[in-house]
Amino acid sequence: HLVESGGGLVQPGGSLRLSCAGTGFSLDYYTIAWFRQAPGSEREEVSCLIGSTRGRTYADSVKGRFTISGSNVQNTVHLQMDSLKPDDTAVYFCAAIPAGYGCGVEAKWYEAWGQGTQVTVSS
Repeated sequence: HLVESGGGLVQPGGSLRLSCAGTGFSLDYYTIAWFRQAPGSEREEVSCLIGSTRGRTYADSVKGRFTISGSNVQNTVHLQMDSLKPDDTAVYFCAAIPAGYGCGVEAKWYEAWGQGTQVTVSS
């Protein structure tokens, strides 16, 4: 079970921090990815964190602006989003798949999804 939090409305250039809390399983054994979906667009992978190895990837569109991190104590994965742009506006979802699959896996293969949190970047 995954629960996201931290979305909201922010001005261009601002920051938000999303959190994805896992219950019932340890995130150390899973790959956790953040996806986003804007109206009329495909769901795209934004960033990914691989289990206890903490290997991570970022989409080109967010490199240098977003940072993914994990907390063993809280069993939570965070996505720090800085220098936000209007194009970042979307519903953001976190998803889990066993860590052996790594990153870059199609969304349809992920086993668990959060409910989504809206991020709106607008002046």
